[in-house]
Amino acid sequence: MFERLIQWDKEVLLYLNGLGSEKYDFFWLIITKISTWIPLFLIFGLLLFIKFPRRIALSKFALVAVLAFLITWLAKFVKIWSERLRPCNDESINAMMRILKTPGDYSFFSGHASSSFSITLLVFLFLREKVKWAPVFFVWPLLFSYSRLYLGVHFPLDVMAGAFAGVLLALIFYLAFNRFTKPDSMSVHP
Repeated sequence: MFERLIQWDKEVLLYLNGLGSEKYDFFWLIITKISTWIPLFLIFGLLLFIKFPRRIALSKFALVAVLAFLITWLAKFVKIWSERLRPCNDESINAMMRILKTPGDYSFFSGHASSSFSITLLVFLFLREKVKWAPVFFVWPLLFSYSRLYLGVHFPLDVMAGAFAGVLLALIFYLAFNRFTKPDSMSVHP
């Protein structure tokens, strides 16, 4: 069963990666850079400070920052523990695919997927009642995650597991925040 799952993972990657074209490579190389998304991070922060009183906004912003740090650390730890080769470094598959980047670290799970989905979900949950267009936020993690397949640096299961880990951790943070704080005063529950 596990071997079949790994085979499926490779086949899906080859299909998705094979959809790439040189004329779109530049776009995906830009999309995959964290620095490309700095304006979005600024918008997230700005919206928090516009839509909430300063103290509440600061608490929510700090929680997003802690989440980003924690999920990044978790992804690095799991990569070291799992030692799954990236597709671009896996000799059983790399000759059959388009490779645009060749990171040297491990693949499972995707830090890009986990961090983007966790940050986006937590910000979405904070802002969904105050910003009607908040679902648009999810364009970022979808593009950011797909870029990893396009470039040949992650398998689909890496991206799916990263997205799942990010969503799960964001939900835990959101529920804990709501459990231990009163929305009106931001004081800790007794």
